[in-house]
Amino acid sequence: MENPAGQNLSSSVLEFRLPDLGEGLTDAELVSWTVAVGDVVELNQPIADVETAKAVVSLPSPFAGRVVELLARPGDTVAVGAPLIRVQATGSASAGSDARRASVLVGYGPEAEATSRRRPPATPSHNISPPGDADTGRREPEPPSDATRAAATPAARKLARELGLDLWFIAGSGPGGAVTVEDVRGAVPVSQPRPAAPATVPAAATEAVGPSAREERTPISGIRKRTATAMSYSARTIPQAATFVTVDCTASMELLDHLRSTKSFAGLTLTPLALVAKAALAALADFPGMNVFWDEAAGEIVTKHYVNLGIAVATERGLLVPNIKEAQTLNLRDLTREIAWLAENARAGGATPAELRGGTFTVTNIGVFGVDTGVPLVNPGESAILCLGSIRKRPWVVRDEIAVRWVTTLGVCFDHRMIDGEQAARFLATTADFLEDPLTLLGRV
Repeated sequence: MENPAGQNLSSSVLEFRLPDLGEGLTDAELVSWTVAVGDVVELNQPIADVETAKAVVSLPSPFAGRVVELLARPGDTVAVGAPLIRVQATGSASAGSDARRASVLVGYGPEAEATSRRRPPATPSHNISPPGDADTGRREPEPPSDATRAAATPAARKLARELGLDLWFIAGSGPGGAVTVEDVRGAVPVSQPRPAAPATVPAAATEAVGPSAREERTPISGIRKRTATAMSYSARTIPQAATFVTVDCTASMELLDHLRSTKSFAGLTLTPLALVAKAALAALADFPGMNVFWDEAAGEIVTKHYVNLGIAVATERGLLVPNIKEAQTLNLRDLTREIAWLAENARAGGATPAELRGGTFTVTNIGVFGVDTGVPLVNPGESAILCLGSIRKRPWVVRDEIAVRWVTTLGVCFDHRMIDGEQAARFLATTADFLEDPLTLLGRV
């Protein structure tokens, strides 16, 4: 007797296989078990955490019974459909309809892509999106994923896993757009040797080698592996350029000091990042050509009339970029709250796949590390990223006199296939104007 979540190995021993998480990925890394052999589990009890698409997902048990075998170790990369655990089932829960719930996990299936565990944002006080756009529910398509494009051939999937490549980033040339073996091979730079299939990763995160322990080897896995794949794809396929501007943001700093003391912002952590993000959103309304996507397969430039604002967050596990859906609808207060919540949730490991996908424009703040500027890579699926440097007191010419002012440097890196230097420069200059005179920005909220 079989069911979609597992295979009945005997009359009462059931095997739970890694389900399709609905993220267009072919595997996941087992982070940890929350049960051990001999434990009694209940239906839908969390049994393991797996990491995929930069998010940690808790797997619920589709069975009730006693654990008889764990079939993977923490650190192992497990393919979708591969066995994870065997349970000695009890009662009618052994293979009934309840087990079918695990074929696609609740909250992570295809219908959950546009939602997340994040609480719904507060009703916006003001709306600066194009009239009627929010009412129609119209959305431009996101970059193709393994869940939405034609299925790759089995051989292509196998080769992609061996090479550590994500099918999300590989355009298919087969029938119906299916990814073929040749497509996968073409995604690997020919000047580099092809790595062998990855060996099973030990549970230990690092291993010292050499007689004097002068080196340390860390398995390339989890967020680091996903980030490497995305950034390699970005550098290899997107012709990127950058432009910078130095801004007198004294008026913005004074405004932030004033707003922090008001009742509207009580209990909120109002930072310069929130005001910069708001300025960028207002500038995007004037320059929608900065909020676009290069659809290689269709041969089209997709202009998005909504902004899913990515916020780069440094966490203990690596860099995450969750995004705020429909950020253009939020006023400064709501945007401040969402940024703070998103960052805190990401650092706590609570970011969901839905929050980590679908971004259209990103803001990164390297100024918190005392750095003046940088050249970040554009996230795949987007066309530009705004970089905020440190805000310092510096000598500045004001009305032909030297004065001490709050000064920062903004930079924008962009996809030069769609965005020309003039357009990027005008967008950046407009963002800077809003920060130099933030009262004009508040008039746009």
